[in-house]
Formats: sequence, C-alpha cells, structure tokens
Amino acid sequence: MIHHFYRLRSSVLAILALVLPCCVCTQAVAQEWIPLWSSGAPESKGSKDHDVPALLPKLAPKDKATGCAVVVCPGGGYGGLAMDHEGHQIAAWLNERGISAWILRYRLGTHGYHHPVQKGDVLRAIRTVRSQAEANGVDPAKIGVWGFSAGGHLASTAATHFDLGDTAAVDPIDRISSRPDFAILSYPVITMNEDFTHKGSRRNLFGGDRYENEDLVELLSNEKRVTKATPPTFIFHTVEDQAVPVENALRFFSALRASGVNSSELHIYQNGRHGVGLAQADSVLKTWPDRLFDWMKTNKFTK
Repeated sequence: MIHHFYRLRSSVLAILALVLPCCVCTQAVAQEWIPLWSSGAPESKGSKDHDVPALLPKLAPKDKATGCAVVVCPGGGYGGLAMDHEGHQIAAWLNERGISAWILRYRLGTHGYHHPVQKGDVLRAIRTVRSQAEANGVDPAKIGVWGFSAGGHLASTAATHFDLGDTAAVDPIDRISSRPDFAILSYPVITMNEDFTHKGSRRNLFGGDRYENEDLVELLSNEKRVTKATPPTFIFHTVEDQAVPVENALRFFSALRASGVNSSELHIYQNGRHGVGLAQADSVLKTWPDRLFDWMKTNKFTK
C-alpha cells in the first residue's frame, strides 16, 4: 500500500510540474499592461513605461461576475502612482465582489505630462473598457471610475469632462462614449482653488509655468463642472485629512445636489489620515468600503 501511495504521489507531482508553469504563464499574460493606444499615445515623449498610458485588467471570476466594471485611478499627486493600496488592493476588493477592474497607468507631471494629457488618458480608458465589454462579460451601461486623492481628481474629471464619442472618428474606440456610469471618489482632490486645493497636484497637473493660470483653475475645479448629466457619485473623506481638505468632498457633493444628481452619497469620517486606502487596519474607518458596496447595490450597478 505504501508503495502504491508513493507511486501515486510521484504521478501527481509530475502532472503538477507540467500544469503549474502553464497556469503561471497564463496568469502573467492575463495581467500584462495593455497600452491605451496601440500605435502610440498622443503627445508621447518616449517609449518607457511612464510614457505609455495603459490598463492592467483584473477580471472578476466568471462564477461571480456581475457585469459591473471599474477603471481604477491610483493617487500620487499627479507625480507618482500609489499602485498597491490604491490600485492592486482595490482591484482585489472589486474582484471579490464580482466586479471586474482595470487599473489605469496614466501619465504624470513629473515626466513632463500636463493637462489635457491626463484627461485624455482616463477618457480613453473608459472608452476602451466599454469597447471590449461584450468580450469581457461586462455590461456597457455599468462601467464606473474610481479614484483616490489626485486620482480622485482624475476620476471627477472623467465624470465632468466626458464626451459621447465622435461618430466620424477613424479610430473606432474614439466613437464610443467616455461617460462613466458612476464615479467613486476617495479623499479626492476636486478644486484647484488656492484655499483648498492640493498644491502639489495642481503644480504637476498644470505645469509649473501655468500654476497661476486662472483659466485652468476655473476649468479644472471640477465642482464647477457638475451638471445634471454628471453620473451618480459616491464620495468618502475624513475631517482629519491634512493633505487634501474635506472641503473638496463637500464642494463636489453640494454641486451634485444642486444639479439634481440625487443618487449620490457622501460619507465623512471624523478620524483618518490622508491616503488610507481601504483602511483595513482601522476598526472604524474600515467600514467605509461596506457603505460603498451598499450604495452600488442600491443603485443596481452590481448585485
């Protein structure tokens, strides 16, 4: 019997030795960054990763998939990308709930990219996910955008500066609407007004020589761009946040209310530093993602 056990064990290990490398390879391929423009991004300055805006797909398991999808915009002051706690961890949280995620690597001010490059990147990302909706089991009417900090500004830009596509465009992706169906803003930069903006984000987004440009301040203070066409929005912030004042969230929510976007929610917690992500180490603050999921189910973006 012992002899048979070891012979069976050896056979199993041999099979695993053949199968596991294939699984690892398949997973690696599935997680490759996919450039937003196959023939090169507009205004690109080179071919390094930071010059190539791209999406990293993280599809929900087929047995859990609800048809909902989210483009995830990590924060970093438009000077870096917090890819772990505002990217990969967020995609994992979404996948656990049957929601597919696409993490966005957008271009940054620290590499010489300034407005409107970032806006172009996020709108192209939404169009791209929508263009591939059927192939990925996604409902094209349930595609949202989720951003953190400066990524929250980018997500709010998508929610307020979108277009419905150019029917005459040569590129078929450009014919598709870039309007997100919902937005999630976590401790977001919203305003470019000097009193409450995050100055580093404004400098990186505008470019140092345009920091005082009043037209850009007006254009990219996204609380001023809200209309009745702005998608329903969930906002999370904390009073304690010293980097991005809570007034950013308050202003955007007030604008949503004034425009009649009444399927929106605002959750402000007393304590919590900036950049907490899902806040799983804080017994109080970690409840905010549950409120988000409740809101998504209430509005039938997911099950």
